[in-house]
Amino acid sequence: MNNIPYMTKNLLVINVLAFLATWVLGRSGIDLNAMFGLHFFMASDFHVYQFLTYMFLHGGFTHILFNMFALWMFGSVIERVWGPKKFIFYYMVCGVGAGIMQEIVQYVNYSVQGLAAYEFVSIGGQRLAMDVFLNQWMTIGASGAVYGILLAFGMIFPNERLFIIPIPFPIKAKWLIIGYILIELFAAMGQSDGVAHMAHLGGMLFGFLLIRYWQKHPDGSQRFGRSYGQEFFDNLKRKYDSRQQRSRMNAEFTGGGNRQETRKETDEEYNARQRQRQEEIDAILDKIRKSGYDSLTKEEKKKLFDQSHPS
Repeated sequence: MNNIPYMTKNLLVINVLAFLATWVLGRSGIDLNAMFGLHFFMASDFHVYQFLTYMFLHGGFTHILFNMFALWMFGSVIERVWGPKKFIFYYMVCGVGAGIMQEIVQYVNYSVQGLAAYEFVSIGGQRLAMDVFLNQWMTIGASGAVYGILLAFGMIFPNERLFIIPIPFPIKAKWLIIGYILIELFAAMGQSDGVAHMAHLGGMLFGFLLIRYWQKHPDGSQRFGRSYGQEFFDNLKRKYDSRQQRSRMNAEFTGGGNRQETRKETDEEYNARQRQRQEEIDAILDKIRKSGYDSLTKEEKKKLFDQSHPS
């Protein structure tokens, strides 16, 4: 757990604690899913806060296991690239977006079936009041937000090869994401299986729109602070500057009276060279954020490597 980034770790802990609380309190007759799950907005049990709370609840062990595994596997990478603030903002937007999409789908079903004209609905031999029936339209799970994380990974590292069971060979992330989208679309158009497939697609849609906005307006994401990549470079630069400073000082003091012979550049020249180098590295990091590491040229990869391993 020590190697898991801060926000990803906290999301994992909160989801597991919520799952355990749901199980424990359920034995006492307290249904957290009914209280905090996302209800249809025309149902009496609907509350706005459910757009946030529903994504921390799960319907079973398999449900939470797969969601948390994907969050740990891909969320850790995305948080290291973006930093904790930008990551959690993106995660919540995808989760809320998934909920909004599910509400739209439910409203379409409500309208198409003409339920507004009925006071009662017959299900399995039971006659339910319309309000009771609508309160059964409930969504829970982090799947929408997790699918948004999968999309982000595919957009940032499109050519990264992954091994996904049961596929016996590695597949590029971009093809994996396209495959997931097609599967969810076909499943959503088929017979209902109790899974909110359109919510999954909604999380990916909102994630895609947010990433595209950040790509077109880079300054819009600056309020989230410096990304992991920028912080990583800053740490390297501080170490490099410290090493260079010590090297220059040693050269000056060990050179005795012949100080000018060991000093090859002035402070102004040194600072100008450092500024130019930082601008080049910043441009490379920005390119990674927008198009992924594989978009770099061999020269850019070498510059990044050389900066990471100063002599």
